[in-house]
Parts: sequence; C-alpha cells; structure tokens
Amino acid sequence: MLVIQAEKLPQDSRYAKIMRVMEDSQQHRPHMRRLGDSLGAWYTPLGLAIAALAWWWSGQPLRFLSVLVIATPCPLLIAIPVAIIGSISLAARRGIIIRDAAVLERAGLCRTMILDKTGTLTYGRPELTRVQAIEGWDPDALLAWAASLERYSRHPLSQAVQRAALKAGMPLEEATQISEPPGRGIRGKLGPHEVALVGRGQLSQRQSELLPGLEGGLEAIMLVDGEPAACLQFRDQPRHDTAAFLSHLRAGHGFDRLMIVSGDRVREVQYLAEQVGMHSLGGVTTEVHAGQSPEQKLAIVRLETVRQPTLYLGDGINDAPALTAATVGLAMGQHSEVTSEASGAVILDSSLRRVDEFLHIGRRLRRIALESAVGGIALSLLGMLLAAGGHLSPVQGAIGQELIDLAAVLNALRTSFAGDLSDYAEQSGQT
Repeated sequence: MLVIQAEKLPQDSRYAKIMRVMEDSQQHRPHMRRLGDSLGAWYTPLGLAIAALAWWWSGQPLRFLSVLVIATPCPLLIAIPVAIIGSISLAARRGIIIRDAAVLERAGLCRTMILDKTGTLTYGRPELTRVQAIEGWDPDALLAWAASLERYSRHPLSQAVQRAALKAGMPLEEATQISEPPGRGIRGKLGPHEVALVGRGQLSQRQSELLPGLEGGLEAIMLVDGEPAACLQFRDQPRHDTAAFLSHLRAGHGFDRLMIVSGDRVREVQYLAEQVGMHSLGGVTTEVHAGQSPEQKLAIVRLETVRQPTLYLGDGINDAPALTAATVGLAMGQHSEVTSEASGAVILDSSLRRVDEFLHIGRRLRRIALESAVGGIALSLLGMLLAAGGHLSPVQGAIGQELIDLAAVLNALRTSFAGDLSDYAEQSGQT
C-alpha cells in the first residue's frame, strides 16, 4: 500500500512562492520604465504638433491624418516592459529569482561589491583537517570523544567532526548532561570525564599557554576535565571559481572596489583573501573586514553606498540588514527566508556563475530596452517627418506604424533568450 502524506499547502510550495515573487516584482517599476512612461506622455503632444504644422504648412488635412496614423509611442510604452518581463523570465530559468525588477537596472551602476565570506566565497561546509593533541593524549581517542559530543549539535563545525569520525570508523559513546549555550560551545559527560569544545576566547591565560599558536582557518579547543587536550583545526574551502570570479569583476562588470565583510576571525578571513588572490587584483581597491557584527556590516554598507552604488552578496540571516541597505542586495541560496525577503534577487543554487549571469542579464536588459525604445521612436519620428512631407499616405503610415511596433517588441523579446552568459567559465576550471 502506498501512503502519501501532504506536509504543505499548495500555496506554500516552492513553485507557488516563485510565482508570487515574480508577480511582486512587477509592482517595482524600474527607472527606465518610469522614464518611458514620462516620455510617452510627451510624445502624443509632439505628434499632434507635427501633424498640425504639416496641415498648416501644406494646407492638406490628409497630411495631418498621415502623421497621426504613424505616430506611435508603443516602443516606449510596450517594448520596455516586455524587455523587463523577458529578463525576469530568463533569470528565473537560470535559478535567479528577481524580487525587485529595479535591481536589474541598478546592478549595472554598481561599482563597489561587498561580499560575505562563509557560504558566499566559500562552500560553507568546513572540514576537519587536523586534531592537534597535547602531549599525552591520543588524537584518535579525542576525535571519537569529540564526535560523541558533537552529534548533539547542529553547528557546522560539529557536522565536520562527525564526518571525520565516520570516515575514520570511530566508535561513538553515549554522552550525558549535554549543554550548548549560545556562543559558548558544547559541553557534556562521557563516562567519568567532562568534555567541552569551546572557542579559544573562553580559555584562561594559563590554559591558552598550553596550546599551539593561532593559525589560519577555524578551530575548536577541546577540554577534558577542564584542561586543554587538543586543538581541532578546520578549513572552509573557497569555491573552485572564487578567484576567477573576483578577477573577472573589474574587466567584465566595471567594479573598482571589492570588500570582504565577515563575522569570522581576522586570521581566517585574511587566509581566504590570500588564497583567492584578492589583494593582487589589478585596478581594484580591496579591503577585508573581519569580526563584524550585523550592525557593523550595516554601517559599512551604508557608508560605502553614500560614496558610490554598492552590490552586497550574502547568504546568512546576519546579512539581512546589509542586504536592505545596499543599492543591490543579492542573497545566495535559500538558507533563510529573512535573507531572501531582504534581498532584491535570490540566487537559488548558491553559484558564483549565477551571480555573474545576473550581472550580464541586467546589462543586457538595459542595452536591448534602449535599442527597442530609442530605435522605435527614431523610426516613428522619421515616419512622421515623411508623412508631414507628403511621402506617406495614411494607409502606408498605418502599415509603417504596425511594423515599427512589431520590430520594437520582437527586439525586446530577445531578453527572454540567451545562451551561457557567464564569460569566465574557462578560467574557473584553472583556479
């Protein structure tokens, strides 16, 4: 017997949420669309003026009619919205949900990119690289104890410890009296021993002196009966294409200022910056800010946005305030509904290539929309002048008007179709 259980209502499905977001995006009118509406309002009086002058100059009412027939504001009023909707549709097919259509236009204006570290430039999945045991302790036994305790935690480092123990085939013990106060590590009892995994900052000076010096990357200190037993070292590897993505931003999109703003330790953030070659990027000013709280991230973004338009890329709930303050806020992945709500667009599959495609889609939208609007209006004005000079009859003007509208809309529809827009793919495999 097949039993099917429905856990969510249809309106709570991912598809329904995507459709609601796309509908909401239509309510945010980009500047180019508002500009098109404004120019369209002036276009009708202009057409009437040209028609009236043609009648007055020639004394032929037929010219008045010919001018009015070919005068069409459709390239402004229709082609621009069609181009915007096409770009939103293309982005959705690429796994990019546009919540605010205006970000597509603003993205091309941004010259400062501010990036979170964990889960954005890195995979957000740290791996245990070493158990550096203090003399007298067995690293394998300590790993088994650590995994026995950490299986009660959902912290990313806890999961890394469990994966390492599972890979090594370590037997786990039952832990009791588990406690995990926020920001204070995890503690529990394993047999007669009290075991804790904490940060270095929670140690006394005497305990710290027993440990090896700080290194780049993440770490957790293991205490057994209150005494340091080992330093567990982790690495959160950068994405395979992070270096290529960063080096592409200047030449490909005109960014002249890059910043990493992270809540992680200084050594860890600096280590990542060195790994991806951030400080060796030509023609780009770079900064690294570590140990930043959500409030400090927000203050940095606000300050940078005053100087020039900013694009903020983050994935965690701590990034939500900064996402709202940036000129363009991009959320990586679906880790938090708060983050998604705070952003102008959501990159569903946490890919830097999708970020690159988002930037290309925005630039392509601006180019094609202007081609359709300016080209269509130029042809319409040319047609009005020909009609005013008596070179077009009303019937010819009507046919010309339809052809101009059709050409403008068909050109605008090009925003819906594109191949692989990311143009740093060949480099990504070399990093």
